[in-house]
Amino acid sequence: MQHYKQLTIEQRYQISGLLKAGLKATHIADEVGVNKSTISRELKRNKGQRGWRPKQAQELRDKRRQAYTNAKRFTQDDWEGVASLIRRDMSPDQAAERLALEDALQISHETIYQYIYTDKRRGGDLWQHLRSQKPRRKRYASGQERRGVIKNRVSIDERPEIVDQKSRLGDWEGDTVIGKNHRGALVTLAERKSRYVLAAQVPSKHAAGVRAAITALLKPHIDKCHTVTVDNGKEFADHEEISAELKADIYFAHPYHSWERGLNENSNGLIRQYFPKGMELADVTQEQVQMAMDRLNHRPRKVLGYRTPFEVFFGKTVRYTKPPLGVALRT
Repeated sequence: MQHYKQLTIEQRYQISGLLKAGLKATHIADEVGVNKSTISRELKRNKGQRGWRPKQAQELRDKRRQAYTNAKRFTQDDWEGVASLIRRDMSPDQAAERLALEDALQISHETIYQYIYTDKRRGGDLWQHLRSQKPRRKRYASGQERRGVIKNRVSIDERPEIVDQKSRLGDWEGDTVIGKNHRGALVTLAERKSRYVLAAQVPSKHAAGVRAAITALLKPHIDKCHTVTVDNGKEFADHEEISAELKADIYFAHPYHSWERGLNENSNGLIRQYFPKGMELADVTQEQVQMAMDRLNHRPRKVLGYRTPFEVFFGKTVRYTKPPLGVALRT
């Protein structure tokens, strides 16, 4: 029985020369003195965007070996701590940075990725908590607004400059997420400075229901509610009533300028992890919505220095990891 051996850098350059000479994998294996499967595995596993190249192949191999060596340094308790954060739907980068922030563990996100995929090969489910990175492409119409003009709306052009600075709590962006076949919807709100997210299920996009949802979500935080910026959907036709109830100013983005509410658009994308496109939202419960909001609001954000939206919004510090032995909890 032949044992698989790691190729050396010299062998990789030899392979490169033989490939340029037009030799097939079987003949290359004979020349290099390895099994044919070793050559096939090498050309497939260490292939880059510009094909297989010897120097790059060696670097990829070294990187994997280093990650494997690093992984062996961690204890079972360490990995359980990592896994607990991944199961909160944190990304490997967010988990690594949060562990460092809490002085719990120094580990790279690459090492965490390696652990997750090793867990997957063993039948584990940690990989299911990784978010899909499929690019979302939306078509934007041009020309004039076709949905009708909302009475007495105030343009984003009149919004105070302080809102753009994101220097205070209390400036929100609002939107709706629609279910399949227009069955049910979510009203979503995102606070610009902290990235704190609120959401509520509504049966439809009717203005009265959307108004009730927005006021119910923001009234508990009325001291942190100065402005709300929304799009031009007819579901926000009751903006004057919302403004009066919350004592907040409501502003409307320009038609087809979704980037003017970029935070809310991004937040809706994160919400889709829990309520994907193609899912009807008519029977979604508020408990399900709250679970998703808890996950998002307790997820560390790079833009917040890997603090969570909850911590920034409420001005608190939360411990998400177990401290190392002998280390006291920080208050």
